[in-house]
Amino acid sequence: MATLQVRDIDDRLYAFLKRTAKLKNRSVSQEVLSMLKDWLQKKDASPVNTDQEFQDLAGQWQDQRSSQEILDDLNTRRSRSPRFGDENALFD
Repeated sequence: MATLQVRDIDDRLYAFLKRTAKLKNRSVSQEVLSMLKDWLQKKDASPVNTDQEFQDLAGQWQDQRSSQEILDDLNTRRSRSPRFGDENALFD
C-alpha cells in the first residue's frame, strides 16, 4: 500500500482534523483517508466545464454604464482613497 506524506499543514487545519478524528474514534490519518474517499466518491463522473462553473460562482456583471464611465468612476475612487498617502507616492 502506498504512503502519502503531507508537509506544511496549517496549525488550524491540523487541529480541525485532529478534533474531527477524535469525535469519530479515528487517527488523523484514518480521518484524512476517509475524507478523501468521501470527496472523491461524491465527484460527478461527467466532465466539469470550469469556465461555466466560474461564471456561475462569480455571476455576471450588471451595469448599464459604458466602459468609459466605469473606468472614470474607478479612477475617481482610487484618487480619493485614504489608503495611500504622500509617504506611499509609488501607489498614488
